[in-house]
Amino acid sequence: MSDSVEAITGRNADVVRRYLRVFETRDVGELEELVAEDVLVHGAGFHGQGRHHPEGAVLTPGLSDCRVQVDDLFAAGDRVTVAFTLTYTHDRSGRDLTMTGVKSYRLRDGRIIEFWGETDLYGLLRQAGLVPEQIPPF
Repeated sequence: MSDSVEAITGRNADVVRRYLRVFETRDVGELEELVAEDVLVHGAGFHGQGRHHPEGAVLTPGLSDCRVQVDDLFAAGDRVTVAFTLTYTHDRSGRDLTMTGVKSYRLRDGRIIEFWGETDLYGLLRQAGLVPEQIPPF
């Protein structure tokens, strides 16, 4: 007997929550269980394939002590969409920096096989003093 849509949806939401926790633990080994090796990645003008893309995001240089707050999560069948806030410690200054984002995941057999996402990288860089406070006119 096959699992109900509700059971699959619940398991997929749990996989995405575990994936987001990897940003806190930095245990990239856990990604092997959660993310397909040939995962498709879409976002911010970038399209790529392979688990090394999420691994690179988890191991962000210059930022440590990541805390993940799930602001909203919607799951239906093989899709999970999450709005989140990441708070990092900026290693050089010791200050907390935050970045918000929205990601949509597609899962199969308990693994993330594709995701789309956008994060407010400009806001993070602005807080770090690396880009202007105001966006200059074009």
